[in-house]
Amino acid sequence: MRKCNSTLSASKALLQSKKLITAMAVAGTLALTGCAANTESSNTVDTGSFSVPAYQKVTLSNGLTVYMMPQREVPLITVDAIVRAGAVNDTTSGVAEMTAAGLMLGAGGKSKLEIEQEVDFLGASLSSGAGKEGSYISANFMAKDADKMLPLIKNMLLSPDFDTKEFDKLRQREIAGLSQSKESPRAVISRYFDKLVFGEHPYGNATSGNSDSLAELTIAQLRAFHKSYYQPSNTAISVVGDFEPAKMQAKLESLFADWQDSEPVSLVDLSKGLPRFDNSEVLLVDKGDAIETTFLIGGMGISRDNPDFVGLTVVNTILGGRFTSWLNDELRVNAGLTYGARSGFSAYSAAGTFKISTFTKTATTKETIDLALKTYARLWQQGLDQATLDSAKAYVKGQFPPKYETSSQLAGLMTDMYLYGFDDAFINEFQAKVDGLTLEESKRLIDTYFPKENLQFVIIGNAAKIAPIAKEYGKVKKVDITEVGFGG
Repeated sequence: MRKCNSTLSASKALLQSKKLITAMAVAGTLALTGCAANTESSNTVDTGSFSVPAYQKVTLSNGLTVYMMPQREVPLITVDAIVRAGAVNDTTSGVAEMTAAGLMLGAGGKSKLEIEQEVDFLGASLSSGAGKEGSYISANFMAKDADKMLPLIKNMLLSPDFDTKEFDKLRQREIAGLSQSKESPRAVISRYFDKLVFGEHPYGNATSGNSDSLAELTIAQLRAFHKSYYQPSNTAISVVGDFEPAKMQAKLESLFADWQDSEPVSLVDLSKGLPRFDNSEVLLVDKGDAIETTFLIGGMGISRDNPDFVGLTVVNTILGGRFTSWLNDELRVNAGLTYGARSGFSAYSAAGTFKISTFTKTATTKETIDLALKTYARLWQQGLDQATLDSAKAYVKGQFPPKYETSSQLAGLMTDMYLYGFDDAFINEFQAKVDGLTLEESKRLIDTYFPKENLQFVIIGNAAKIAPIAKEYGKVKKVDITEVGFGG
């Protein structure tokens, strides 16, 4: 999941579309149904074929990976750069994100203000940020301005200034933002959940860092992180829009010719040390002034390159991936306990999580949690029927193409393929995989991937009122929401 730390944008209508962070990956919410014994025939809805537009993948002489996808409909270009370095690589909590944000504070001798003015004058947009596993630069601009914007992107990647005064202001804003975000449990609960599930594994690191770690960060640490990870062999650039591929490749080869690896890149083996659960645990986050309870229930999920990703998308659509899902119907429509309930898989390169999420007033905390668990149990106790499966398949196929329509979305897709290790078969075979999903196969997916035992809970609310309820679901660890960090 990407979080943009700094953004410059103009007001021109053609460039209002902002990059959707694929991560369908990194965050895709899915749904389920399953009853292999049902013998109803499947009805396939034809939504038309969909495939990735033609693109080229090349490696420049310095090791930089480049994806190029010409799209000539409008005279615009989108450029996405991704570096394999995120929160999982943090030596001090938040250093990856602050390094990515620092790229916007001045680069190549141009100040933050000068960069902002140049981008604004061109009617372009420019942003940077970091997530669990990657750091990003995204830009949208008119094709005629490529010779001005590409050198700016290069300078941000290669020679950020990390201006001390601007960094101090950025740090103050980020620390204030952390405090403010805890006023909204829904804004931070996933960070608590990742920490509960992954513990000391790097996937437990909060991209945002915490107020203490940010206060201790120095410019020297940002420079060291940049030197270690921002190297051509550890980076990919996607270019989508109105350009000639041969000319663009030559332009990028010349532009980045002086960028060479300075040292071996040391990456974390994220497949090691992944957690296993022997019992259910509850992280109770006390927010004394809360009038409602927000909670997540779940466990381990899947990696983004899992071959069953598409099938799980369909199954989870039934459970909690659309407005007419089981969870939303039971908790919102039928019981009136919440304004919405969802479920989904957050997938990373080596693992991921599955979560059921909702909120309710304090007085109905137990009723809502119990109903969520009861509805979730339908996957095994009742399973899916053919009509429900067919409906979900049609819905997923109809919703899929719009996720990859704009140049920003397509550029994000290609950088995510680089980061998470999947290929364009995910797109090109999507409809066939959806059409081929059977009740029997759906049952296998449910039994294999949806956590059934030893569920993990994060509950945020007024602990004085809900602590007796929390202990019914597992061993409780209590923290105050005002404490530094996210329950470590």
